[in-house]
Amino acid sequence: MIREEIEKRENSWLGPHAMLAVNSWGRIRSEPPDPIRTCFMVDRDRVVHSKSFRRLKHKTQVFIAPRGDHYRSRLTHTLEVNQIAKTIGAGLNLNIDLIEAMALAHDVGHTPFAHAGEEILNQLLPGGFRHNENSIRVLTRVEQHRRGPGLNLSREVLDGVLHHSGYGGQAHLASTAEGRVIRLSDKIAYVQHDIDDSIRGGLLSLQDLPRQFIDVLGSSHSQRIATLVIDTIEYSLSRLKPGEVPLIEPSPPVEEALRGLRQFMFEAIYNGSVCLAERKRAGFVIEHLYSYFLKNPLRMTPLYLEIAEQEGLERAVADYIAGMSDEYCISIFENVYVPRSLVPDQFKIFSGDDIVD
Repeated sequence: MIREEIEKRENSWLGPHAMLAVNSWGRIRSEPPDPIRTCFMVDRDRVVHSKSFRRLKHKTQVFIAPRGDHYRSRLTHTLEVNQIAKTIGAGLNLNIDLIEAMALAHDVGHTPFAHAGEEILNQLLPGGFRHNENSIRVLTRVEQHRRGPGLNLSREVLDGVLHHSGYGGQAHLASTAEGRVIRLSDKIAYVQHDIDDSIRGGLLSLQDLPRQFIDVLGSSHSQRIATLVIDTIEYSLSRLKPGEVPLIEPSPPVEEALRGLRQFMFEAIYNGSVCLAERKRAGFVIEHLYSYFLKNPLRMTPLYLEIAEQEGLERAVADYIAGMSDEYCISIFENVYVPRSLVPDQFKIFSGDDIVD
């Protein structure tokens, strides 16, 4: 079989810290192997063909519905994480197929309006709401595969998705080197591209960026990413130990600069006046839709009615709203709450320009 040949090549080419497809921890539900693709290649393809992945193109990254075509969406963020992670993975001789599956799946659980939506659902849903945990829920319950609920992905992919979030010292790390690459690549991507979008939107200038961090990482978007990627590869390689899952991180001066820029972005942008104003409006929309669907559950689609029956109505409503794109969420809100005439139009249009009463 072709898959077996690919698995043999992985065994020959990949480094000792890579997760080989042949050594996978398996899936929640057993299924026959694909004749061509390794298990991680199958996972990647299932994510790409999922509805939740497609909806990322209309979900906010930082700024809600900005005017212009060049701002990042949640989908373009995902693609940038994928690119950065695959480069680091290649430099460390890790499993690129596993990295790609994790990268493409890591944010499918994000709500409309990004962290604004996450914050309000976290307040409303009993037990709270966290986007990384919701990504696992989307991949294992909400998405539908021909063999049952969820995409039935490999356990390594789910582990990497679950542990991609957070950048504190107490954060739990993924169990594979590939998963740890995703966690760092997510931070590299969003800090740098959010700076780029903020400058494009006139909320920052290059001169506003703290000089002590720019001197380390570089003055341009591409320079900063290149510094972070190259330094991470070189520093991580220098610290590899046999039999241990490596820590994937930049050298201390470079990591300090990344953390410093990230903190600056929280103060200047993420918790700044523009994002806070957008967050307040987005929270208003989601809070009212949450209340509406609790009172009108039959307005949801059959899948969510099934979830309501099995797991409770609040869980189903949170799933339904979390899956919405920004545009769809706004459209539903307008249909429910924005006044409009319900009187039938008395004019009918016939052929040409003739309009008769």
